[in-house]
Amino acid sequence: MRAFFGGPQAPPGYLRDLLDERIHAVPAGGSIDWVTYYFRDRQLAEDLLSAHRRGVRVTVTIEKHPRFAHANDLVIEMLAGPQGLGSGFRCLSLSLLVPWFRLGWEPHLHEKLYCFSHPQPVAFLGSYNPSGDQPEESPEIIREIGAQDRGYNVLVGMTDPRLVRHLVTHARCLHRMQMHGSRRFFLYNNLELQAKSGVIFFLPRLRPHPVMRFLHSLNSVFRLKFVISHLKGPTMARKLVKLARKGHNVEILSDSTLRRVPASAEKIIRDAGIFFRRLGGESGLPMHDKFILVDGGEKRWVIFGSFNWTSRSWWLNQEIGMISADAGLYEAFTSRWEELIGQAED
Repeated sequence: MRAFFGGPQAPPGYLRDLLDERIHAVPAGGSIDWVTYYFRDRQLAEDLLSAHRRGVRVTVTIEKHPRFAHANDLVIEMLAGPQGLGSGFRCLSLSLLVPWFRLGWEPHLHEKLYCFSHPQPVAFLGSYNPSGDQPEESPEIIREIGAQDRGYNVLVGMTDPRLVRHLVTHARCLHRMQMHGSRRFFLYNNLELQAKSGVIFFLPRLRPHPVMRFLHSLNSVFRLKFVISHLKGPTMARKLVKLARKGHNVEILSDSTLRRVPASAEKIIRDAGIFFRRLGGESGLPMHDKFILVDGGEKRWVIFGSFNWTSRSWWLNQEIGMISADAGLYEAFTSRWEELIGQAED
C-alpha cells in the first residue's frame, strides 16, 4: 500500500497525472474501472476513450447531479456520446427509498475509486476526483469547489490481489445496479473486505458507521488526530466531543471555509476544549484530505476514504473507506499530518 498526496508541495496535477499514467499503461485486453463524484477533466476522458478504442474494457460511473449541478456535463457529453464508451459509461442519479419522493437532500455517488489491471492490478481510493479542466472554461466552478488538482488530496494505491479483485467487482456492481430503493440493503454495502493491510467498508449500510464503531471499541486512551474537510451540524461535532469525553486526546484539522466547516461546529468543538485548527485560508486551496490517525502506542491505525463528517455522507451517500494497521501507511499519513499542521492557522 502506498499513499500519494496532492497539495501545494506537490507538482500541480500530481494525482490526475498519476491516474493518467495508469490509463496509458493498460494494454488491449486489460480493464479500467472508475467510480467518482466530480469528473471534469476532458483530457482524462479522452484518454479513457483512447483506451476503450484500443481494446481496454473501460467502465466509468459518475454522479449525475453533484452539488454544483452541471459540473460534469462536458465529460458526460464526451463519454455518453456517439463516440463514447457505450454501455461502459453510466451517470447515476441516486434516489431515496421512494424514487419519486424528492426532498432536496438526495444522496450522491461520492466514492472515489480507480482500478487498473496493468501493469500490476491496483486500486486507488481516497479523496481525489478529477474536477479540474485544461483549458478551464468554467472558472466559476473552480471558485465554488476549489482547485482540487492543486489542493490537499490523497489517493492510496493497494495491490493486494484479493482486495483489488473485490473492489473491481464492487465498481462493476455499482455500474450496472438499479439504484432505486435503499442501498443500505445492498450486499456489497454491507460487506467488509478483510485483508492483512486492513478492512474496507462501504456506506450506507445497515449496521452503525464502521468508523464510530471502531473508535468506540478502543478500550484504553488513544490519541486521535482527525483531518476533516467537511464537518457540518451539531450532531457530527458532538460525536467528536463524545470521543474526547471518553478520555481520548482529540485533535482536529479542518478546511478553512465556513461552508464546509461552519463556525457553529467549530464553537461546539472548541467549547469542549478540543484542539482545533483550519487550513487553506491563505493559499485559497481546498483542504480535501479525509483521514484519522489512531495512536495507542503499540497499536496504531489510519482511517481514510471518501466520507465526510456530514449527515448526508453518513446516512445517504455512496461512500468508501478503509481502516488499516499497515505501519508504512500509518507513517506516511503521520508525515502528512505534520506537514498540514505546520501550515495551519491558529
